[in-house]
Amino acid sequence: MRDIVVSLFILGMMPVSFRKPFVGLLLFSLLAYLRLQDLTWGFAQDVRWSFYVAIVTFAGFFASPVERNFMAADIRCYLLCVLTAIVWVSVLLTGDFHSTDMPGLIEYTKIIGIALFTTGLVNTRPRLRMMVWVIAFSFAFFGFKSGLVGVLKGGAYQIHNGPGGMLDDNNDFALALGMGVPLLWMVAHSERRQVIRRMLYAVVPLQMATIAFTHSRGGALALGTGLMVLVYRSRNRLAGFVAIGLLGLVGLAVAPSDYTERLSTIKDYEQDDSAQARLAAWRTAFEMIKDKPLQGVGFARFQRNYKKYDPAVQDRELEEHGSHVSHNSYLQIWAECGTPALFVYLSLIALSLMDLWKIRSLAQQRFHSSWVLNYCTMFEASLVIFLAGSMFLNRAHFDLFYHLIAVIVAFGRIARAELADFRLYPARGMGRGELQAVHAPGFGPRPRPNGFERRPALGGGL
Repeated sequence: MRDIVVSLFILGMMPVSFRKPFVGLLLFSLLAYLRLQDLTWGFAQDVRWSFYVAIVTFAGFFASPVERNFMAADIRCYLLCVLTAIVWVSVLLTGDFHSTDMPGLIEYTKIIGIALFTTGLVNTRPRLRMMVWVIAFSFAFFGFKSGLVGVLKGGAYQIHNGPGGMLDDNNDFALALGMGVPLLWMVAHSERRQVIRRMLYAVVPLQMATIAFTHSRGGALALGTGLMVLVYRSRNRLAGFVAIGLLGLVGLAVAPSDYTERLSTIKDYEQDDSAQARLAAWRTAFEMIKDKPLQGVGFARFQRNYKKYDPAVQDRELEEHGSHVSHNSYLQIWAECGTPALFVYLSLIALSLMDLWKIRSLAQQRFHSSWVLNYCTMFEASLVIFLAGSMFLNRAHFDLFYHLIAVIVAFGRIARAELADFRLYPARGMGRGELQAVHAPGFGPRPRPNGFERRPALGGGL
């Protein structure tokens, strides 16, 4: 029955996706993050829903008389194109291109294509808000579901795998849920209806508990880093840091012993086999980088070349564990695709953070700009969570990271356009006469507060 419901829903949305490509983009994102197909048990699991939705959406875009821009004219969009080209070249330069390389290359190209498409279609504030809501609610679903189950079981609960796709691994699942926490918090803060707002706030601790139930140490560290950003951007930092400290103490007090013991191994990394394996992988990655600093060993070829750069590892280890990966996103892209790829990758991150800081500075000079400040903090915290988590995970090709960069690009364009309109956001210090002149007939009506402006700015934090 569930398969039929999911199939009818997706099929029913296909014509809408053709007529309105942005709806198709939302549906594609829903399939990527909520994993509707993986919530079924029968035939619907094996259907390539995302592929069909993408085909219909792109066809609708090229046939649309309204939608014009496939991607935004932003340096980060051009860098994404350059990075894709570098990834393809890294494989071609190895000299042993094989048909088995194609699925991974096509998948990566698809990820970048969707990100670029997002920068073109998310061009208004309502569209930005809907995109954020889809991403936040997708992860909130799993946070509520798994968090509630874990709490009802008294914490004696462990998540070994995520729902599927890019969220299949428990560490990836924890990282994605962590990146979703700031989004969910700000969605709750901007919600005008008190009942819904309280319900959303109630899901936040359950989503954080779900991260703990994955037993991912990297996920816990990344979430803690993101929470620090939220508190730092809040108006009352002292109270925020005290609240975070108390929350941490309560969490450790009620957490099951096996989880606290696993967290304690972070400081005893010399005796932890998993930590030692990561250190060994990092050393091997540096050997690859020293040998091929420009072109790398080839996209998705780290494990294939592992034994060559670490002869001590045995074939049986590779077969049994299959986990000889870089365990670090930055070393992964550096070792596999070379120094130019790492430079472009880090540039995407740096430019996005700088853009958020510049928009925050601009927004602080305006009235009624709470939604801009809150969204700056939301995206900043989510990006910092990825930066921290990817120190321990080889997720240089993580879908959500590139999608987040794309949404930040779209947000920057929308926020700047609104902040540049003094009818909407008069400058601080502008006198009453000047304000009246700005909002006099001929300049347009004074905007009514909406869901973003009605609630005061938090400074972007808790």
